[in-house]
Amino acid sequence: MKQLPITSPHYKYILKSFKEWLDVLGYAETTVYQMPNYIREFLHYMEQQNKTQISDIENKHIKEYYRELKQRGNTRRGGGLSNSYLNKHLQAIQKFCDYLRQSGRLLIPKLYIPTEEDDHQIKDVLTQEEIKEIYKATMLYPDNTERIAPWMYEALSLRDKAMLTIFYGCGLRRNEAVHLDISDIQAEKNYIYVKKGKNYKERFVPINTTGLQHLQNYLYESRPRFLRNEKEEAFFISQRGRRINGQSMLLRLKILILRTNNAELQQKETGLHTLRHSIATHLLQNGMKLESIAKFLGHSSLESTQIYTHLLEKENNESGKYLLEQV
Repeated sequence: MKQLPITSPHYKYILKSFKEWLDVLGYAETTVYQMPNYIREFLHYMEQQNKTQISDIENKHIKEYYRELKQRGNTRRGGGLSNSYLNKHLQAIQKFCDYLRQSGRLLIPKLYIPTEEDDHQIKDVLTQEEIKEIYKATMLYPDNTERIAPWMYEALSLRDKAMLTIFYGCGLRRNEAVHLDISDIQAEKNYIYVKKGKNYKERFVPINTTGLQHLQNYLYESRPRFLRNEKEEAFFISQRGRRINGQSMLLRLKILILRTNNAELQQKETGLHTLRHSIATHLLQNGMKLESIAKFLGHSSLESTQIYTHLLEKENNESGKYLLEQV
């Protein structure tokens, strides 16, 4: 990224202070470097407009600057500004405005600039009502039970509830769930121990009373019916008694979604990771801080968690509280 010059001592100071603020918040090293560079471009633009004081910054200047930035992307041929770049630039501006407000340097109103469509963004999250429907679908058995014993449907139902609890209630990644062992369910501490997280990082994930009950119901009433080898340590096992794979769990999720008879839900691009994205969005809706959500999800920095603020902008569903006890 080109280092555009700024001459105003006020802007130089505020840029340095913004960078230090990001560092204190725990953003990744690359973010602490890149975000101030995006803001440098904006401050350079302000100087071109003969606006050299922090107090000169107004919403109208930011919106005018962003319109010019988008126009630059639309008019350049080959190598034009991508939507991903524009979104990163917008994210930096929004974070800069947060910094100005929180530091008391400038009470600038909140920006309402929509993000650009980005193929790398998460397209679908489920509403809290849709999550409840999927939980209820675990109890909807097919009418024809002749092909397998009735107890099998009951056992699968308990395993499905445990699976939803792990992916939605605990927000685990696909491989994290696959590699869960019985010993990782620390019921006495109300924690799930994730020993094989992304980048080999371990963490403890809290679980509430209802979620823990779903896991114990599966562990003591359902899992023994699938078990073939008493030495098997895997928490989730298949009907053949082996550690279940991610594709099999995805298939179970698809079956549950079909059982809901919710056409709108069925048209969404829903996978196991969608449940993780959904709980993060719902926690944010409920007022949980990004730092806490990042820790819950096992993100190494806030940069990865920031995407959920964009998802929330697109969600117009109800603003009710997130209470897993209700599902």
